[in-house]
Amino acid sequence: MATAPLKLAKQLLTILHKDRDTLLRIDDYLHGIHDDPYMPPNCDDEYRLLAKRAVSNWMPLLVDTPAQAMYVDSFRRGTTTAKFDEVLPEWLHWQGSRLDARQIAVHKGALTYGHSFTVTERLRNGKIRTKGLSALRTSALYEDPANDDTPYAALTVTRWNQGDDRGRARMWDGSREYEVTFDSLADLDSVAIKRGALHGATECPVTRFAAAVDLEGRTCGVIEPMIELQNRINQTTLDLLIAQTWGSHKIRTVSGMAPPVKRNAEGEPILDKDGEPIPAEINVNVSRFLFAEDPDTRWGTLDETPLNGFIDSIDMSIRHLSAMSQTPPHHLLGQIANLSAEALLAAETALSRKIESFRKSFGESWERVFRLAAEMEGIDASAEDYSGEVLWRDMEQKSLAQAADALGKLREQLGIPARGLWPRVPGATRQELDEWERIAEDDNGELQLAQALRRATPDAPGLESGVIAA
Repeated sequence: MATAPLKLAKQLLTILHKDRDTLLRIDDYLHGIHDDPYMPPNCDDEYRLLAKRAVSNWMPLLVDTPAQAMYVDSFRRGTTTAKFDEVLPEWLHWQGSRLDARQIAVHKGALTYGHSFTVTERLRNGKIRTKGLSALRTSALYEDPANDDTPYAALTVTRWNQGDDRGRARMWDGSREYEVTFDSLADLDSVAIKRGALHGATECPVTRFAAAVDLEGRTCGVIEPMIELQNRINQTTLDLLIAQTWGSHKIRTVSGMAPPVKRNAEGEPILDKDGEPIPAEINVNVSRFLFAEDPDTRWGTLDETPLNGFIDSIDMSIRHLSAMSQTPPHHLLGQIANLSAEALLAAETALSRKIESFRKSFGESWERVFRLAAEMEGIDASAEDYSGEVLWRDMEQKSLAQAADALGKLREQLGIPARGLWPRVPGATRQELDEWERIAEDDNGELQLAQALRRATPDAPGLESGVIAA
């Protein structure tokens, strides 16, 4: 799309300005800055302190639970062939960009705000690297935001305006990078742009990672739909703290007993302006006793406020949070005792389906990152490889003995080659697979040498079994 760079910059800054309040609200909820529960206008400091302590932040758990099950472990080409132990250029780019660790921030950003971004660029030393970009600072323009994976322009803020220092941003289109300066997101007249160099790709090098995209192109993370339910949990927790602080213990009452009065040095009662004795201050607490001399004094008790109803209400709200977010209840409630393996599997099913949908979306984005990096590196075969796929690490805790038994049956009963089953060994890394391949080749070489010697000297001692005698 041929649009003037200055106009593109203004459109991208307008998107950031429009979405900023929503994204900052989501960011606040992630970090425990929630809306205040209802409090009466004349509440005191103790009430406000209880309201502050009532915040029970469940939002990070909703993000961390699926994020901890999504680690890209390898990459498999589609249209090109490679040896088992060959290190692909795509994976060299991944390791060089330190994405083993940085992928976590990209995934969490998309799960939190609905989307995050990466940019693939050539550094000053000539190397191609990919890094993550925050949704709070980055926006992108698409011709069809629901279906396009390639934006025609993107912008990320590198410095917000502070005092006399203007804000700065980087912008990319289909061929070049631009330097953008501005006074504020709302002041479009202050936007200035400076043309930069070619970025080395034939399309915008920014890639969007979206947790979920509807047909209108709108993205949604896991936090925004849960904000109202989080507020309900906070309100119920405040009610519990109020009842626990002021009504959870029995109240002792007394009637028919005159309170002690203040007396002067001579032992005479001190009177107020109306001639009435001034009651003395009484320090009443659980470590003190009151005695009444009057036999007509009556003692009584007011029952405490039951807390079970508040606790059950919080438990119900957390279960609603579990159902709506597809997070297993035992992840939130910590109740895992007496659950059978079948019950645990059933509880994890909804989460597994949710994680699989995220993997499909994020996997397509990482594959575009690999194609961009290959294009900038000049590797044409990989740049046009649209059938390659990322391989996700299996994060399920499995018994090694059970896995070995299952893999053995796959080989014996279905005839699957043993080397094809190596990646399915629980916990096996790419480096271990390469080492196994090298050892297997060494073993095959020794066996072939022994067999050749046996054929050459069939009567030689020590070669009957194909082993060279020492």
